[in-house]
Amino acid sequence: MTNSSSTSTSSTTGGSLLLLCEEEESWAGRRIPVSLLYSGLAIGGTLANGMVIYLVSSFRKLQTTSNAFIVNGCAADLSVCALWMPQEAVLGLLPTGSAEPPADWDGAGGSYRLLRGGLLGLGLTVSLLSHCLVALNRYLLITRAPATYQALYQRRHTAGMLALSWALALGLVLLLPPWAPRPGAAPPRVHYPALLAAAALLAQTALLLHCYLGIVRRVRVSVKRVSVLNFHLLHQLPGCAAAAAAFPGAPHASGPGGAAHPAQAQPLPPALHPRRAQRRLSGLSVLLLCCVFLLATQPLVWVSLASGFSLPVPWGVQAASWLLCCALSALNPLLYTWRNEEFRRSVRSVLPGVGDAAAAAAAATAVPAVSQAQLGTRAAGQHW
Repeated sequence: MTNSSSTSTSSTTGGSLLLLCEEEESWAGRRIPVSLLYSGLAIGGTLANGMVIYLVSSFRKLQTTSNAFIVNGCAADLSVCALWMPQEAVLGLLPTGSAEPPADWDGAGGSYRLLRGGLLGLGLTVSLLSHCLVALNRYLLITRAPATYQALYQRRHTAGMLALSWALALGLVLLLPPWAPRPGAAPPRVHYPALLAAAALLAQTALLLHCYLGIVRRVRVSVKRVSVLNFHLLHQLPGCAAAAAAFPGAPHASGPGGAAHPAQAQPLPPALHPRRAQRRLSGLSVLLLCCVFLLATQPLVWVSLASGFSLPVPWGVQAASWLLCCALSALNPLLYTWRNEEFRRSVRSVLPGVGDAAAAAAAATAVPAVSQAQLGTRAAGQHW
């Protein structure tokens, strides 16, 4: 995924994702709506990613290991939203035939295309790696003992993971050829960069599904780990945190593979037992997060597979697949912060009056959580 300047097999001109088939007159009038979509994503994504980076850097309570990976993804998404999307929007608004810089692929025009494609490839690659790091961090927080988690996510280890994500993405951008062959040249029978992009997206999706669905399974047997997990989509999973707060003597899972002591068990009142509707809502919340990733990445997987085997792909399908994948860069901050009370509190302190109604509604349905002092661990709130 090192170059977004993809072309259809029938097109002889290269350039913007919006202009994949600029010779096809049937699509000539549809570039403006797509360009306007890129403009909206650029503005919204720049503001949202910039706000998250500012909040985490300004408030110490937000400076946790998980948020470090979120900020890393926001920085990558900011480069896509603030640097690449505006160029794509402007190129789509220019008249047909004048949307590309002068010169051919061997001159300044080709260098500009490669630079623009490399910028997109770098941002999207780091963003996808950051999504994996966030999911893996939260999965290990639940499935491993606090001591193991803290040893793994020490400050220097976390910094190394962040640096490795950028180094790996930069290496792929510099070493791999463009995502699509140069226009005008005979397309190869098998184009390996596109196939590599498809394989990377499939591996990332499999890792995310494994981590988040594993979190749901672990939640049902480990009250202690869920209570320290600052994960907005899991606060309503099956109501065990409220039971643990009210009845500290109730049995907890002692860790991965650990068993509770039945002698210390204390019966819970019926009001604190997990409700079927609550379990269904929690499952739907996690499925919603997984569906967002699937919807944003899987169309591009199939387009990359088709391009890898030199199969013709309609311009509309290519443009839609890239739009969905790039929309993830604008929605990334909302995925991780829209239900997070610490982020909402920080936003209200910066912008008074913003989110008060949403905060009141969330407080009415909030599930109490066990404090870190009760748990004797600082794994979930481990600061940088």
